[in-house]
Amino acid sequence: MNQYYVYIMANKSGTLYTGVTNDLMRRVYEHKNKLVDRFTKKYNITRLIYFETTNDIKSAILREKQIKGWLRRKKMALIMENNPKLNDLAENWY
Repeated sequence: MNQYYVYIMANKSGTLYTGVTNDLMRRVYEHKNKLVDRFTKKYNITRLIYFETTNDIKSAILREKQIKGWLRRKKMALIMENNPKLNDLAENWY
């Protein structure tokens, strides 16, 4: 059974990025090593601060869109509920 991840990453100044993937370790590696020339590279988004899993890609995409549509304060409430110290959840992965 496949797993899909909705995740939120941040930079040191608190800029947030929400994404979806089927391989969280690979995707976080790409962000941390700036392998994709997009928003996360431009804004140095390198810290994984939240993620959730599902077995359904449609649910994952809908959840990503839902979170992206939220105001910053609602995103931060979700993150703080699960990671109040805003630790990099992938700090020791590599």
